[in-house]
Amino acid sequence: MTDALKSDAHVVTLTSAERERKWPNVRPKDAATLILLDRQGPSPKVLMGRRHPGHKFMPGKFVFPGGRIEAGDRRMAAAGALDAKVEERLMARVQRATQGRARALALAAIRETYEETGLLLGTTDHGAPDEAPEGVWSEFAAHGVFPTLENLHFIARAITPPRRPKRFDTRFFAAEAADIAHKVEGVVGPDSELVELVWVELEEAQRLDLPTITGVILKELQTRLDGGLAPWMPVPFYYEVQGKFRRDEL
Repeated sequence: MTDALKSDAHVVTLTSAERERKWPNVRPKDAATLILLDRQGPSPKVLMGRRHPGHKFMPGKFVFPGGRIEAGDRRMAAAGALDAKVEERLMARVQRATQGRARALALAAIRETYEETGLLLGTTDHGAPDEAPEGVWSEFAAHGVFPTLENLHFIARAITPPRRPKRFDTRFFAAEAADIAHKVEGVVGPDSELVELVWVELEEAQRLDLPTITGVILKELQTRLDGGLAPWMPVPFYYEVQGKFRRDEL
């Protein structure tokens, strides 16, 4: 199947998915997600987490860790800068685009990953960050980890359709498992947001109980892996217009 036909199939999949539309419409909030990749074996694996079955939003679904931007994400120090192409595409098709906003999105993905999995993405080569914002970022400092941005890949962007219970303008990043600098045990469990974590090959991941958009992003990830995660590859952008999804490229 050609790339164009694959793209058309992704649009059909998203448009035809059944969704309740009974909530007041709200403006999507900036959010970010991190896909951790393990490419040490014969087939790449991704880290997936199963949401608590008691959640009102996507109960029991397998997802990538992620969430909305918080104030501290705009102030946290980081080791290295975003790749110029990543930064350029994060600033495309947004109102009030700034480098600070692009950087905060990347840091939000790293912070949320730690909050939900206990995995700290970064480096310990520079000692502990000075003056980390209070809250979760102070825990990075306590473990002597600087978050790293230079190795992040921008995989996709997607906006939740209108009249859903929550709406996000989500940027999907990918990073190598080798960039995990530290792990805190006990974060994932029966009473946590994620009740289990699994490393699974991409084909196997497609058979998990996934939100529709997550399945599409996994296919987009495969396309990018087939292209060697080249920075020049365009970034797909999914959003809905008059009841039908569109796929543009950033």
